[in-house]
Amino acid sequence: MTETAAPTLTLAGEYQIDPAHSRIGFTARHAMVTKVRGQFGEFRGTARIDDANPAASATEIVIQAGSFDSSQEQRDGHVRSEDFLNVEVYPEITFRSTGVEKSGDDIWRISGELTIRDVTAPVTVDFEFTGLAKDPFGNVRAGFEGATTINRKDFGITFNAALETGGVLVSEKVGLEFDISAIKQA
Repeated sequence: MTETAAPTLTLAGEYQIDPAHSRIGFTARHAMVTKVRGQFGEFRGTARIDDANPAASATEIVIQAGSFDSSQEQRDGHVRSEDFLNVEVYPEITFRSTGVEKSGDDIWRISGELTIRDVTAPVTVDFEFTGLAKDPFGNVRAGFEGATTINRKDFGITFNAALETGGVLVSEKVGLEFDISAIKQA
């Protein structure tokens, strides 16, 4: 019996984010005591990955702001309103990379411009490369997980309410979480 070597896959190439197998999530502290978690259900994105020259890599993600979902209808409606995302006026949240660096084999630092409510601010996200595989349908998939924290006031989202015991109802800091499965394009 002879053994056959597993096919060699290369990371370099053009990719489309697979929203059915990816997650863009968020966390925000509520009433100073707990975190509310949720995600955006509709988004699309592309990436050009050059592992030999990471600076030549780039990514773009477009999120439908109205797809905000924290599993609580009243809160979701409020966050979609003028007080927060104002999705009727600003239907999309975008991220466009401006620089990519690689640290070791697994960490990719992606700097870029995040636009929420027509306000653009710089953001850096550290992504861990979690693997490369060929799925049963013949697609080459790359996996990345990343997270960062933004200040919502940097994007003009200032709604809040003071608590009787001190502090505020909604934290200024919002955590963003990315679990990405991207399909290599032929």
